[in-house]
Amino acid sequence: MGEDLPKPFLEIAGKTILGHTVSRFAGFRTLTQVVIATTAEHIELAGIVKKFLPEHVSFKIIEGGAERQDSINNAINVIDDGVDLVAIHDAVRPFVKQESIQACLRAAASAGAAILAIPAKDTIKKISDEYRILETPDRKYLWQAQTPQIFGRDLIRRAYEHAGEHNYLGTDDASLVEFLGEQVVVVEGSRENFKITYPLDLRLAELLLNSNQSNSE
Repeated sequence: MGEDLPKPFLEIAGKTILGHTVSRFAGFRTLTQVVIATTAEHIELAGIVKKFLPEHVSFKIIEGGAERQDSINNAINVIDDGVDLVAIHDAVRPFVKQESIQACLRAAASAGAAILAIPAKDTIKKISDEYRILETPDRKYLWQAQTPQIFGRDLIRRAYEHAGEHNYLGTDDASLVEFLGEQVVVVEGSRENFKITYPLDLRLAELLLNSNQSNSE
């Protein structure tokens, strides 16, 4: 995006994007621990978000790995034994709604694994290596995965161990649980819970966060 800093550490409306994201989870009374995986050079920057958390919440920063999956695995390995449910969330999704988090938590507590997702609004084409259309899947069965993705602690640990043993690289955490042979429930989220990936996403995030700050003043 033409920035020297990784996206989570860009500052908008007085906070880093990571700070805005962490703040979305800070109000949950059941929150007992936050683990952030980042590069060694950004550990100090990541530590700033601790001020947005209640004092009783355990806070750890660990060094990530070569792939996202490696980073999450490193984080899972330092989760406290008393944790029942693990919520894995993208640092650059600062607009997740608390009611969506709560709904996903309830579903995961009941089913063992749940993710936020939204129905695909565009027609999806499956294509060949030669860019020829192979199939047009029925859109009503296609949903775009979001985060948080929430799992029982033992289940997600088993899923990551199983993936490691079979050299399986998933596209999200739920795919590892699926690869283990376990079911994952989908909870409908919000289109506001977008991931800041492209320059247009960043401009939209700046507009929304600055607007929210102005409205709160």
